[in-house]
Amino acid sequence: MILTRIVWMMFYIAVIHTRFATYLYNPSRHTGAPSVKSSLLMSWCGMRGIVTLAAAFALPQGFPYRDLILLTAFGVVLGTLVIQGLTLRPLIAWLALDDGDPVGREVGWARRAAFHAALESIDGDKSPEAEMLRLEYQQMLTQAESDPDSMISGEMPADPLRRQAIGAARRALFDMRQSGEIGDDAFHRLEEELDWAELSAAKS
Repeated sequence: MILTRIVWMMFYIAVIHTRFATYLYNPSRHTGAPSVKSSLLMSWCGMRGIVTLAAAFALPQGFPYRDLILLTAFGVVLGTLVIQGLTLRPLIAWLALDDGDPVGREVGWARRAAFHAALESIDGDKSPEAEMLRLEYQQMLTQAESDPDSMISGEMPADPLRRQAIGAARRALFDMRQSGEIGDDAFHRLEEELDWAELSAAKS
């Protein structure tokens, strides 16, 4: 049973690698196909337990070779739990598996594609706002391409400066209110505008 599982898993992985059945493996994904080491580990994780025994015990009395089937099921459960269960950890250590962070690779690829799409959406727009936004997205794209594994926050590169400028504007309004240059109604209206601007530049 153990050898059959190993042969089947190796055949299955070979089918994926040769892409004879494309519905089993999407080559457009950036996660990669299973390696030989990971296939061997998956083959060795075929431990059997209570379900195997329950299926054997469910056979009615008088079923042909019922006792042999029960003995075989018990032997399979005992053998896989003892042999495979006790050797699984040493096998993992011996194989020295490294998944290579497939999700991280996919995130990096998708992040660069998203930033390229963002830049293309404002391509040709010569307004000052578009120029500033283009510079910020270009900086984020450069960071994503130079260090794909880095974690990029949700804020734009100029957001820290925006928060600094908003803080200075808020202090100026407070001083004007304290000195009587503006009244409470004008102060609260401008304060609300700064609150919305600060929310848009807040850290994610």
